[in-house]
Amino acid sequence: MRDFTDKVAVITGAGSGIGRALAVALAGRGARLALSDVDAVRLADTVATCEKLGAKAVGHELDVADRTALLAHADAVVTEFGQVNLVVNNAGVALMATVEEMSWEDLDWLMGVNFWGVVHGTKAFLPHLIASGEGHLVNVSSVFGLIGVPTQSAYNAAKFAVRGFTEALREEMLIAGHPVGVSCVHPGGIDTNIARSARKPAGMDDEEAARSFRRIARTSPEDAAKTIIRGIERNSPRILIGLDARAIDLLPRVLGSAYQRLIATGSRLTKRYGVDLG
Repeated sequence: MRDFTDKVAVITGAGSGIGRALAVALAGRGARLALSDVDAVRLADTVATCEKLGAKAVGHELDVADRTALLAHADAVVTEFGQVNLVVNNAGVALMATVEEMSWEDLDWLMGVNFWGVVHGTKAFLPHLIASGEGHLVNVSSVFGLIGVPTQSAYNAAKFAVRGFTEALREEMLIAGHPVGVSCVHPGGIDTNIARSARKPAGMDDEEAARSFRRIARTSPEDAAKTIIRGIERNSPRILIGLDARAIDLLPRVLGSAYQRLIATGSRLTKRYGVDLG
């Protein structure tokens, strides 16, 4: 997919961050947009921005963890636009907790959005992507879908699952000969609000979490969107965003499982001495 003019793009989590930046970038390229987010206020702002660029943009308040709601969303999009060419399953949440301290409720919440949200979006829209004759599916994983990280076990579980799910789907599309490209995105540190809205241990406030995250957030959402669009144009199976993502991708390749001891040591030093390893 090299020309986005009049293509219908569906983007979840479009109220902020990468989702918003993608919506704006695609609006500038002539795409028609079906945008969703759980935050109706932020979503409305994204829709208005895209409309100012001359794009048709329709907003849907949506919780991607709700399978029934997402299936209804797919029907509504096809009714409104007549087709679907591009789907970006981007919506995501964060949880900072060790396996010992996390609650079952928080684990279910994260998996509902970060894994099941991707599965729901894929299953709901895949038949329409195939029918379009020129479709592309983008599922957003993370660099935490490449390596394990302390206090991120739930996030790791979801993002590793997204990676496996997406890579298998790409293989299935190739075997079946369907006209659908499939890409898995692995962003490094992106300057978004995900840390501020994360569920976190008692005693850590939103600003503290945001400051900690900003130390490793090296890439803007706008640059991330450019990289994703370039990956779609090239039908790239894996899209790494940022130099940090490329470095992290190399860790398990070069060190094998030994990377785990390296990360554990770095985390221990950071916690004990306040060393900023970013």
